[in-house]
Amino acid sequence: MIRRTLKEIQEMAKGESILPTYNDLMVEGVSRDTREDMKGKLYIPIVGENFNGHQFVRQAVLEKGAVASLWQKDQPEPPSDVALVFVDDTLEALQDLASSYRMEIGMKVIGITGSNGKTTTKDMMTSLLETTFKVHKTAGNYNNHIGLPLTILSMTEDTEVAVLEMGMSGRGEIELLSHIAKPDAAIITNIGESHLQELGSRQGIAEAKLEIAAGLKTGGKLIINGDEPLLLNNLKDIACEVITFGLNTDNDYVAKEVNLKGTGTQFLIEETVYTIPVLGAHNVTNALASIVVGELLGVNEENRKKGLEKVSITAMRNEVVEAAGGWTIINDAYNASPTSMRAAIDLLSGLTGYGKKIAVLGDMLELGDQERVFHHDVGKYIQNKGIDYVFTYGKLGKDIAKGAKEILDSSNVKSYMDKEELVKDLLGIIKKDDVLIVKGSRGMKLEQVVQGLS
Repeated sequence: MIRRTLKEIQEMAKGESILPTYNDLMVEGVSRDTREDMKGKLYIPIVGENFNGHQFVRQAVLEKGAVASLWQKDQPEPPSDVALVFVDDTLEALQDLASSYRMEIGMKVIGITGSNGKTTTKDMMTSLLETTFKVHKTAGNYNNHIGLPLTILSMTEDTEVAVLEMGMSGRGEIELLSHIAKPDAAIITNIGESHLQELGSRQGIAEAKLEIAAGLKTGGKLIINGDEPLLLNNLKDIACEVITFGLNTDNDYVAKEVNLKGTGTQFLIEETVYTIPVLGAHNVTNALASIVVGELLGVNEENRKKGLEKVSITAMRNEVVEAAGGWTIINDAYNASPTSMRAAIDLLSGLTGYGKKIAVLGDMLELGDQERVFHHDVGKYIQNKGIDYVFTYGKLGKDIAKGAKEILDSSNVKSYMDKEELVKDLLGIIKKDDVLIVKGSRGMKLEQVVQGLS
């Protein structure tokens, strides 16, 4: 984590001069939450719509052990018994502090964005790079305008590579994160339908994701999924070198002979066989992005293969669960969009050696005015996929069921608003050697269905 004197902190955060008495105070780490261990840290009082961290400054320093605090100049009554660094805006000061620290450390930074696959790519990238470097990655969902700076400031001085996930909800957010992190390489995993409600179209989403190139360091590389036309067709204003990856043969990096093997996936790049311990062709493209970066940073082929083979994927992302009853559950309940739903259906379709194939699908949230159409289309996507049953959960899941009933026998498609009833009916038909995939948006909490079936 960052370790600097308060005087150095003041300069890095573009704050006003502080009392000379406080110049040599040593700060070790930062925090915006007084519920965390504050000992020795700098407190960051963020001002939000419904909260103001300035009311906790005295508690942070005098009770929780923080060394000092930032203080936004437009906030009244700054405490006189606390070491303060006065700034115009505490959030901007946090971002400036993180950006300065990133440049002082001088590590390589890999930025990752995309509608789907950011976290899986982050996990794969980290595992691959850790074979050769000391790597720090985004923890959890610390991928926004507050979380990313906190991630950078939590790095140790000897970090060699930072793998930073960059999320967004609207225009300009990825550009801001890119300018803070100044990536050496930036990856766009894909363009889906997440954030349609805010951005209006997939074209708008593509333009927003391409903002990641804005902060690239001189000589930095933009690494994109070349199977996505919306990315390829919006590169005219991109000045950096672009590298493409995907399953189509006209990409710079192409995966061939993709095969599902047990609980993993095997594929070929030129003459080299790679294996990842997670299912699905969509995860092969995530692995491809990691391989590109590995090559750029000089990770040899043996370590690239080794790193991908031992990757540990964040829970509820194509997590294979072997149930006590002898059936297999693929828990992909972390989140969902139309793109990732279709990928999940393709994954289930491609599995061999099982009995019945059952798709358990929940609502996809934040899709805007066309949400019912998207859900209906996901149901119709079942056509010719070899899937025997479709069980849906949620209000919008009813539209998935309507679409599926156009393809399957209606008696094999069921819709629910109660998870316990859904689980009960599933247990009535599921047998040893059957396989299910469970997929839905985070807010649907479909991991509860997985638990009921395990």
